Amino acid sequence: MKILSGIQPSGQLHIGNYFGMMQTMIAHMESDELYVFIVDLHALTSVRERDRLAGGTLEAAADFLALGLDPDKCTFWVQSDVPEVCELTWVLSTIAPMGLIERCTSYKDKVAKGLSSSHGLFSYPVLMAADILLYQAEQVPVGKDQKQHLEVARDLAIKFNNEYGQTFVVPEPAINESTAIVPGLDGQKMSKSYGNTLPIFLEGKELKKRVMAIATDATPVEEPKNPHTCSLYKIMKLFATSVRMAEIHNLYVNGGAAYGYLKLELLDLLNDTFGAARQKKAELLSDPVMLRAILARGRDKARAKAMVTLDLVRDRVGLRY
Repeated sequence: MKILSGIQPSGQLHIGNYFGMMQTMIAHMESDELYVFIVDLHALTSVRERDRLAGGTLEAAADFLALGLDPDKCTFWVQSDVPEVCELTWVLSTIAPMGLIERCTSYKDKVAKGLSSSHGLFSYPVLMAADILLYQAEQVPVGKDQKQHLEVARDLAIKFNNEYGQTFVVPEPAINESTAIVPGLDGQKMSKSYGNTLPIFLEGKELKKRVMAIATDATPVEEPKNPHTCSLYKIMKLFATSVRMAEIHNLYVNGGAAYGYLKLELLDLLNDTFGAARQKKAELLSDPVMLRAILARGRDKARAKAMVTLDLVRDRVGLRY
């Protein structure tokens, strides 16, 4: 099966990225045809500093590799290195109904959060559709917040196929319900846009400060608490063993859950889970030439796939004469 997903290089990757997409993608390396890319064109809707975007792209590549992605077992590239995606975006734009794009809530949500309104931000779902359809992806791991955009890709694939003949695979979403929405420090969805994240590669005092800032209520230690409404409990569940979570659950419902101690336990779990990856990332970033060479090989593999699809699209719509 062809599996595809990407991530923006717009800030430090966090545990929401890891459990929502990265862990799933890495697990597919052995059994599926895997496509993983760094979506720098999408990032232009929010990142306007040249060095931040360029540096973030290399850092995101190092993040994936440090966490276990093997570029020899997948296609791993940077979005803008494959210009075919821009041409397909335009072709899809010509058939995309305005109503379909206007119904996407992400644009309104991001503008409400202070992101600058732009055509790029509005048409984001069409570029995302091109990313998916260009490689004929069959399944796309997404969070619940991205499911609507995946529906746009499905709608455009079906519309194109109906108008021009069978061309695109209609992709299916893959949502892990247990990690679809990882809570942030404030209880909202963990997001770089909200500044409420636990970055994977953050260490020392800065990481401890973030962990201790996870929002909890003022219920006394000895009083019963509802674990299902507590962000700390939900985050710990991602890392602790089932045996330990049963013990923690008992402390919540029967009294005895001390938030401060649980936060320190979570800090240890974070360090145990990502300690080796942090060291590996430092090694990778010390050799940017090697990183660029890995991405260049991925670019060549991705373009070879993309050109097959785009040649077919050009023929279907009459751009080949």
